[in-house]
Amino acid sequence: MRGVIFDGTEPRAVDDLEIREPGPGEVLVSVAAAGLCHSDLSVLDGTIPFPVPVVLGHEGAGTVAAVGSGVTHVAPGDHVALSTIANCGTCADCHRGRPTMCRKAIGRPGRPFSRGGRPLFNFASNSAFAERTLVKAVQAVKIPEDLPLTSAALIGCGVLTGVGAVLNRARVDRGESVVVIGTGGIGLNVLQGARIAGAAPIVAVDSNPAKESLAREFGATHFVSSATAAREVLPSGADHAFECVGSTRLIREAVDLLDRHGQAVLLGVPPADAEASFLVSSLYLDKAILGCRYGSARPQRDIALYADLYRRGRLLLDELVTRTYPVEDFPKAADDARAGRVARAVLTF
Repeated sequence: MRGVIFDGTEPRAVDDLEIREPGPGEVLVSVAAAGLCHSDLSVLDGTIPFPVPVVLGHEGAGTVAAVGSGVTHVAPGDHVALSTIANCGTCADCHRGRPTMCRKAIGRPGRPFSRGGRPLFNFASNSAFAERTLVKAVQAVKIPEDLPLTSAALIGCGVLTGVGAVLNRARVDRGESVVVIGTGGIGLNVLQGARIAGAAPIVAVDSNPAKESLAREFGATHFVSSATAAREVLPSGADHAFECVGSTRLIREAVDLLDRHGQAVLLGVPPADAEASFLVSSLYLDKAILGCRYGSARPQRDIALYADLYRRGRLLLDELVTRTYPVEDFPKAADDARAGRVARAVLTF
């Protein structure tokens, strides 16, 4: 079968992948579409260290091909969106409703794939850049069949992370001010999360003026090119500032943009050894810097919620899909994503 692999030197599309059958508590999914997220690119450039060889991709949707014993919530033929959280469901964090903090779901890649008899790792417990992938049952979330799979694919990472950061982690309230630094795939979802929450004003910050139209469509009330210009819109500072780029310089700017009792939420991923600085004295007026993993999501609940918001016209998905690419065109999709020519590139099988 076809898929995109990375061997530590360069990614490439291949057509001779193999995958094992599902075991107990597992679901085999025929992938229809998969979004190309910046985290996939971060594996390629070493920002996210990951063992190789690996089958890439982690933002996908498709149909259930087969299920292992004990799986009852989905059946062959069901449409599903995939999450990256292979949480155990039994630990203290899972019982507290914090599956993103499950220690059994972090840093334990499996090897369900093989090629020429050699096992390959799965990325983010998902590997959606393959015609078929194998996930834990908890990662497969049933979605309505009228939800286009090219759009549904984006829920599993970009939407869960961006919208979830607003609703679950920052808990933005009506009328609170929001600054979003970086309007790529994650930033656009932060913008629409802020819009859904009733925030105002919502200030998008991006140095690329070509992104203004889409940023406003997703919820920005203002679009500026720098943190200095954002301060002109919000002279007292922002209640919430979201850094969606992964730049230590912009992290500092997000902190400096906060009003009293403000929160800076870090969503961009800098290199693993990156260090950021800030004035300690700037935090004493009840300001906070918050990390956020995967939008603090509860995928079985949140994916269903976002699918419903999409069907009611409150959540934008189709508008994120700038272009679809056959999986063989992965290099072109990656180039377009790096250059910011697309909000989201979607690979299709």
